[in-house]
Amino acid sequence: MNRIAAAFAKPHAALAAFLTAGDGDTAANLDALVAGGADIIELGMPFTDPMADGPAIQQANLRSLAKGTSTTDILEIVRAFRARHPDIALVLMGYANPMAVRGGAWFADACAKAGVDGVICVDLPPEEDGELGPALRERGIALIRLATPTSDAGRLPTILAGSSGFIYYVAVAGITGLQQASSDSIESAMARLKAVTDIPIVVGFGIRTPQQAAAAARVADGVAVGTAIVEIIGKYGNDAAEPLRLFTAELAQAMRAKQEDMIG
Repeated sequence: MNRIAAAFAKPHAALAAFLTAGDGDTAANLDALVAGGADIIELGMPFTDPMADGPAIQQANLRSLAKGTSTTDILEIVRAFRARHPDIALVLMGYANPMAVRGGAWFADACAKAGVDGVICVDLPPEEDGELGPALRERGIALIRLATPTSDAGRLPTILAGSSGFIYYVAVAGITGLQQASSDSIESAMARLKAVTDIPIVVGFGIRTPQQAAAAARVADGVAVGTAIVEIIGKYGNDAAEPLRLFTAELAQAMRAKQEDMIG
């Protein structure tokens, strides 16, 4: 069983925690997310034009880029993380330009050597994915695609073809961090998606609090939280690790308590 599959084999919904590589003390912050109970790490690759992200993650990108964070630096962060946490799934999340600038084969090889488990490329539609996705799959790395509230029955088969690891469901239309996802809309979307795929589904965008994460965990296979985590890093800087651990633990405990209540 690979690390992503293992994250979904637990008796509770998986908590996927996002932060931007190079923003703050990344190694300490990653360790804090794991200590707090994150099942999957989403490591953001900073980019100059993060079109899907709201102000908090945009600022995180700028802080990281101002330090000169490169793809090589990110892969080294992954290697070091993998040495410390051999069993925790780690997914790179970002935009096509940094991933494809040296070719999909180069990026896939580098990811495999570093210990990356999956890749989410936010702005690469399936119709234009003739290189990166095949290269990743050839090296055993999951290509994780996104579905949205507007992904209808005609569009979903294209999204699902070649997807693996999990489907990232974008719960709100628009950019990260500015809207909240409603429980009713998430529940109906999960029913619609689970009717057409057995791939685990992680809900993200618009989930900021332990209460919202617990509600989404009731119907989804996983819950992704990013903006609230990045805001903590923006507030505390290099001293963010302990606040991150505490917040992640609140998320994990709320999600697991909700599911235990359902089972009981």
